[in-house]
Amino acid sequence: MSKKEAKTVSHTSESLFGKENYIWMVAGVAVIAIGMLLMSGGKSSDAGVFDQKEIYSTTRITIAPLLILAGLALEVVAIFKKPKA
Repeated sequence: MSKKEAKTVSHTSESLFGKENYIWMVAGVAVIAIGMLLMSGGKSSDAGVFDQKEIYSTTRITIAPLLILAGLALEVVAIFKKPKA
């Protein structure tokens, strides 16, 4: 086999993920970002006062972590979903 023949051999590879997979991945990242924003909350009106209702609100303690876990689950679905042929 000559050097010219060796150079003309090319390997074609398909994309690992399809368009639908990337859409699911972006959706998962968006849900994670929303959960992080909800967990961070807002600015306190007085930094010297500890407001227990604001810190331990249902949004920060329950809803935000659930959204983050849902976003991670979407990422797993996006990775393992077979692209359409």
